[in-house]
Amino acid sequence: MGIFSGLMGNASEMDIEELREEYSKILTADENLERAYKLVRDLFIFTNKRIILVDKQGVTGKKIEYHSIPYNNIRHYCIESSGHFDLDAELKLWVAGLNNPITKQFNKKCNIYEVQRTLAEYIL
Repeated sequence: MGIFSGLMGNASEMDIEELREEYSKILTADENLERAYKLVRDLFIFTNKRIILVDKQGVTGKKIEYHSIPYNNIRHYCIESSGHFDLDAELKLWVAGLNNPITKQFNKKCNIYEVQRTLAEYIL
């Protein structure tokens, strides 16, 4: 991922093998990492049970906040594909208990349809 894409809030897909050991401490015994996307320092992780939003805070990024969203709490989602002038795709998640959707931007290197397929497999 280019630094400019990262600074603009765009996500790019991560290699799951690189993340397994680091995030094994927050997974349940029968939970598996499926896909992950990186936004500068933050991560958007899909498991077979939930979505985990990893928010690294502060200058050093040592303080980390983990948001866990079980798939059954996602009420609605939409994707917006990239266009000729707007090169970024977008994902919006409406979660039970939140008034506003969670919005993530994906750069053109990411296949937004794969993200949608992953969500659909667990939500529908």
